[in-house]
Amino acid sequence: MGEAVEVMFGNGFPEILKATSPTQTLHSNQQDCHWYEETIDDDLKWSFALNSVLHQGTSEYQDIALLDTKRFGKVLVIDGKMQSAERDEFIYHECLIHPALLFHPNPKTVFIMGGGEGSAAREILKHTTIEKVVMCDIDQEVVDFCRRFLTVNSDAFCNKKLELVIKDAKAELEKREEKFDIIVGDLADPVEGGPCYQLYTKSFYQNILKPKLSPNGIFVTQAGPAGIFTHKEVFTSIYNTMKQVFKYVKAYTAHVPSFADTWGWVMASDHEFDVEVDEMDRRIEERVNGELMYLNAPSFVSAATLNKTISLALEKETEVYSEENARFIHGHGVAYRHI
Repeated sequence: MGEAVEVMFGNGFPEILKATSPTQTLHSNQQDCHWYEETIDDDLKWSFALNSVLHQGTSEYQDIALLDTKRFGKVLVIDGKMQSAERDEFIYHECLIHPALLFHPNPKTVFIMGGGEGSAAREILKHTTIEKVVMCDIDQEVVDFCRRFLTVNSDAFCNKKLELVIKDAKAELEKREEKFDIIVGDLADPVEGGPCYQLYTKSFYQNILKPKLSPNGIFVTQAGPAGIFTHKEVFTSIYNTMKQVFKYVKAYTAHVPSFADTWGWVMASDHEFDVEVDEMDRRIEERVNGELMYLNAPSFVSAATLNKTISLALEKETEVYSEENARFIHGHGVAYRHI
C-alpha cells in the first residue's frame, strides 16, 4: 500500500486517499505531497501537485479556492473549475481581450462582465485609446482575495480608468444609460446552479447587452472548452446563440495547458471584422503598451482557422441558449447543491 495522498477535489475540500495504484504509489517515496483534482467528466480527471492552499471557502454565490501549484503557479478555482493559472493565463486573457479591441477602429470604453481577478482589466488598460473600463463582478470575496494574492494585477486595480462595481452584471448593464465600444464576457463557465449561465442566453444578448453597444461596438465572450471531445458542451451553442442576435460572429480557439484542453472565444458585432493581418500588427505596435506574450496577427488568423470537426459542428448547431434550454459543462454551482 502506498502512503496517503491528500487530494483537493473540485469542491475545494480535501479527502485522504490511499495511494494504491502505480501512479499514486510514485508519491510514496517523496515527502508528503498534496494534489488538486478536478473532475472534467464522469470518467476523466485532471490533477496536479500543490505547494499550498492559499484560500478556500464558499461565498454567497460560488465555491472558491486559490491554490499555489507546483506546475502552474497560483491557480483560481471556482465551483470546482479552473478559471486561470498564473503561468499561462496570458494565453486566455490575450485571446479574450485583444482581438476585439484591435478590430474596433478606436475603442475608448469597455464593460467587463465578471473578470474579478483583474487580468482582463490589465490587458484592456494596455491599449492607449482606452479612457474608461467598468469591471462588474458579482462576488466581492473573489475580487478581494484576487487583489490580495494576484499581485501581477495590482496596477490594474489601482488605475484611475478602472471603475469596479460589485453587482450582478445583468442588472448593472440594464440600468446604465451609457453605451460601450466593447463588452467583454469574462465569466465563469456555465454550470448548473452557478451564477453566470443566464448571461449566455439569447434574451440577455438581444434585450440587454446589444442595446448597450455603441454603433461600432463589439461583444466578446469566453465560450468554454472547444476541443475535439468537448466543443459541444457549450461552445457551439453559445456561437449559434450569438448568430441569432448579431450580423457578424467569429469563433476562435487556442490551447491552454492548465485547462487541459483547447479553449474557445466568440466575438460578435453588426459591423464586419475586416482588419487585414498587416493592419492588425500595425495596431498592436501603435496602440498596445508593452509586449504581448502570445497574440499577434498571424496567431489570431491561426486561432480563427478552425479544424473540420469544429467548423462543421458550428455550422450544424441548432441549439439556442435560453434560461429554459441551457447547456452546462460538467459540475454544479452552489445553488444547485443547496437544493
